[in-house]
Amino acid sequence: MAAATARVAVAPLDDTSTFADRAYTALRDVIVSLNVYDEPGDVRLDERQLAQDLGISRTPVREAMAQLEREGFVRSIPRRGIYVVRKTKREVIEMITAWAALESMAARLITLNATGEEITTLRAMFSRFDNGEIHARLDEYSEVNIQFHQAIIRMSHNTVLIHLAENLFAHMRMIRRKTIGEDDRATRSIRDHMNIIQALEARDTDRAEDLVRQHALGLAEHVARHADYLD
Repeated sequence: MAAATARVAVAPLDDTSTFADRAYTALRDVIVSLNVYDEPGDVRLDERQLAQDLGISRTPVREAMAQLEREGFVRSIPRRGIYVVRKTKREVIEMITAWAALESMAARLITLNATGEEITTLRAMFSRFDNGEIHARLDEYSEVNIQFHQAIIRMSHNTVLIHLAENLFAHMRMIRRKTIGEDDRATRSIRDHMNIIQALEARDTDRAEDLVRQHALGLAEHVARHADYLD
């Protein structure tokens, strides 16, 4: 009879993601946080330096770059390198238009399905700007503005809609940050947000849907008229 073989016990891994997964997340977060439309020239990514900074080999960085290129965040130019993508004006307007469709449907779903407590959190986001300090704290307001739109999508509780919006919003985050301080958009933005919240609180489905759509399309109109730096 064969002797019993001892079993080696191994504790479950806390993080089962691969180095490529983690490199992708880290690089995507960095790219989204860049003020790429304020840069005087193209932003080049050095694969070797990135691997060194992340403390990993170049292979997972290369895999992460391939995923980012498929998602439209970077582009690889033969014999030149990898660059962060700057969207054209037409591309930005198309993204905003698609976002308007998704977010307005999310608003409709909120009026039908979200709890009162969830909707209340939207109003709480802007309580710190009640004293009119929007322009003095524009960077802070810009982040709250982004969180507001992400919350609208999340509160739809529609997993397909949330998934479709996720990648799209990552691209839009950069242009929202760029445009919020232009042409008094911050003041109009918070006024629009308050009207949207009132419609959601009243469960006024058609009005909430229309207000969210028009708010997004207002950004598209602003880009069409003023964002010459995208050309």
